[in-house]
Amino acid sequence: MKEPAGVFAFRWKYVALPLIMLLLSVVLTAVFYSRLPFPVAYHFQPDGAPDKWAIPGLFILWMLVPQFLLTFGAIALTFIISRVAMRFLDPKSIVIDPRRIMLLTGNMVALAQIILVYALLDIFLYNTAQKHLGVSLLVFALIVMLVGGIILGAFFVRMMKQVLASNKK
Repeated sequence: MKEPAGVFAFRWKYVALPLIMLLLSVVLTAVFYSRLPFPVAYHFQPDGAPDKWAIPGLFILWMLVPQFLLTFGAIALTFIISRVAMRFLDPKSIVIDPRRIMLLTGNMVALAQIILVYALLDIFLYNTAQKHLGVSLLVFALIVMLVGGIILGAFFVRMMKQVLASNKK
């Protein structure tokens, strides 16, 4: 009797990547916070020179609050989806494995978090060593979004093949 509901049960692996990105942000902050100057440069011109500054505490707040919100949003969304699915879906009638969908849905938030971690690390490196990471934030964000789009596209093509194959039966 537990097995059908188990198909829709919440699992922590559904939000593993957001949790890892949150943990990485907290660890980076713990490592670099004491080394930050006052004020912290957080915005840069195209040539890499800083043009906006903030106090360290405010900067950390700006960087960590979105990480916490994205992580807890992914947890809440995945948990709600699992509860709604347990209540309203019949496990015997599903064509696509809901665990794959929830795994993708919960971990998709990590794309934005990866970009935030990169920005955080770049700002920490500039403020502590006056060096930027090799790739600009914009280029890095485009690469992450492109890779994410390819993964999503492959996932949807695979799921559509499953649906079409089940319709032929």
